[in-house]
Amino acid sequence: MAAHSVPRTMRAVVYDAYGGPERLRVERMPVPALRDGDVLVRVVSVGINLSDWEGLVGRPAYARLTGGLRRPRRRILGSDIAGTVVAVGAGVDRFRVGDDVYGDILERMGGFAEYAAAPQGSLALKPAGLGFAEASALAQPGAIALQAVARGRPGERMLLNGAGGGSGSFAVQLAVAAGMHVTAVDNAGKQDYLRSLGAHEVLDYRETDFTRTGPYDLIVDFVAHRSVFAYRRALARGGRFFMVGGTVRTILRLLTVGTVVGAVSGTRLTLLLVREGPEHFAPLAERVLAGDVAVHLDSAFPLERVPEALARHGEGRGLGKVVVQVGDPAR
Repeated sequence: MAAHSVPRTMRAVVYDAYGGPERLRVERMPVPALRDGDVLVRVVSVGINLSDWEGLVGRPAYARLTGGLRRPRRRILGSDIAGTVVAVGAGVDRFRVGDDVYGDILERMGGFAEYAAAPQGSLALKPAGLGFAEASALAQPGAIALQAVARGRPGERMLLNGAGGGSGSFAVQLAVAAGMHVTAVDNAGKQDYLRSLGAHEVLDYRETDFTRTGPYDLIVDFVAHRSVFAYRRALARGGRFFMVGGTVRTILRLLTVGTVVGAVSGTRLTLLLVREGPEHFAPLAERVLAGDVAVHLDSAFPLERVPEALARHGEGRGLGKVVVQVGDPAR
């Protein structure tokens, strides 16, 4: 293993039981060891995702299938990282010490720390024109947004529920650029923000039942909890509904009742199975550098304030992406 100025210990935000942000604390612990094919990244910035909040609270139930049934199996959350490679494990051929990288390490987590170990295949070289904070906001939400919008066609009516978060913010811009008529749904505090992204119509879910509007050719729901029949009601003939995030109950009904309802009604109601890896998020970085899409950073918190950052995201108060600034990019 080649290495460069790597200490033995680091600061990390850890937790030992499911619950709210009060479960989190800063602790000093060993720098993670590298497996074959891993790189060690000095973390500069981490983008907060819904998966972090779900991993913290242990809900929906599927969060515990990979995170641990009774207690968290991984003590450090955080998956969308950007930083600098400081060590490489055996078999690494894509990166060298000193490379600036970014990516989604959802399988491992560990981003809320000064150092994180990551499989080389989960990372990409950070473009020089992209800041660390912006890069950490791209990987997971970018892959989701690109694949969601790819389900639509120019001229179609698309509705995005939960449009004010990271994935939604990218999806609104991408869908408008692709020539779709976009209706964006979120809380009242995000209406002006969604209009600034280009949404043609905005709805406050607390005031308007979006399943009684439309009809829509494509619906993508980032926080799904409505019934299959409600979603069907909002779809045009031949329309498609894709669920990205939501309750286990909604998932099960979608995979059972949704299949039947879709077949009978000439629609499609299913999960959006998101493919991961640099090939699925790097194209968004190219769009950002070209000026076609903007990265909207809501706020940045230091490592010690991860609980506050997670609460802002988990409670739906962020406009765009909440990030954690862990290290100094110039170090």
